[in-house]
Amino acid sequence: MFEARLAQGALLKKVVEAIKDLIEDANFDCNSSGFSLQAMDSSHVSLVALSLRADGFEHYRCDRNVSMGMKLASLSKILKCANGDDAITMKSEDNGDTITFMFESPEQERLSEFDLKLMDIDSEHLGIPDNEYDATVKLPAAEFQRIVKDLSTIGDTVEISVTKDAVKFGTTGDIGNANIMCRQNKAADKPDESTEIDINEAVSLTFALRYLNSFAKATPLSTHAVLKLSKELPILVEYHIPEVGRLAFYLAPKIEDEDSMRD
Repeated sequence: MFEARLAQGALLKKVVEAIKDLIEDANFDCNSSGFSLQAMDSSHVSLVALSLRADGFEHYRCDRNVSMGMKLASLSKILKCANGDDAITMKSEDNGDTITFMFESPEQERLSEFDLKLMDIDSEHLGIPDNEYDATVKLPAAEFQRIVKDLSTIGDTVEISVTKDAVKFGTTGDIGNANIMCRQNKAADKPDESTEIDINEAVSLTFALRYLNSFAKATPLSTHAVLKLSKELPILVEYHIPEVGRLAFYLAPKIEDEDSMRD
């Protein structure tokens, strides 16, 4: 059987809220090392990869490898019934057709139990290569969220340009254009506000803002967002979940003459 308990149940709620608008349904793969998900959005433009390590759970048991198909909207509805400070336990029997979610309040005076029907989902597990990137930018997650939100009021795409001193986000739309620059800033006294750039080669790529806005819904999971860019590779937007794992998003860059085709 599969059984896993998260003392900080709000973490699971935040993960599902971050991905449910991109992915309609997906398989959650469980094995002895942890709990993971990998799925493409319906338009096959972006890829979501979630990994939660077994040692990040208060209790974790997985007797055999199991893949549990769930509709993300339904999972979100159930998790919204948990309070922010509840512990969440997930249970599923071998070959079972449901997964049980138990929500337990801190003082254990309230215990709620919900069963979610599992789905048979055909999904191809893509091998994600471990690429070397030309540039890596680590900036406050809230700052990244604000940048892509602000630029979305002007244009549909953003050009991300990285040099050794700064990362620049630029867009052009019908009403004008906008540029936002973040300089490298390793603030030792305020690590949560630091911006760090690691660069092998300057890079400049263009991406659809609506996807980056969706990725930024993972902001509550981490203090920083990590952007990894290379010419002709999808951008990797990564959120490290302290002591538990990570949530990563991949998005193919836009080619100039296909801009009008996608959006």
